[in-house]
Amino acid sequence: MAANENIDWSECPPVEVKAGVHSGAPVLRGTRMPVSAIIDNFDYGVSVAEIAEQFEVSADLIEAILTYAKSHRIAHRL
Repeated sequence: MAANENIDWSECPPVEVKAGVHSGAPVLRGTRMPVSAIIDNFDYGVSVAEIAEQFEVSADLIEAILTYAKSHRIAHRL
């Protein structure tokens, strides 16, 4: 499940969408890291702490992405 299929990321400050970055997929602002990687890892049971360590970002940032996704996701569990 791609994280950008059912979520409008335009109102999430830590996320940006640029045509030239990952073909316009949502990424963490200022990086090339797809937001879908965070969501997919969490969906597969990886903890917030493990995701933060794996991608070398703060746990607060991971929580913000997951909270936004949870409140804006359609017909998918989180």
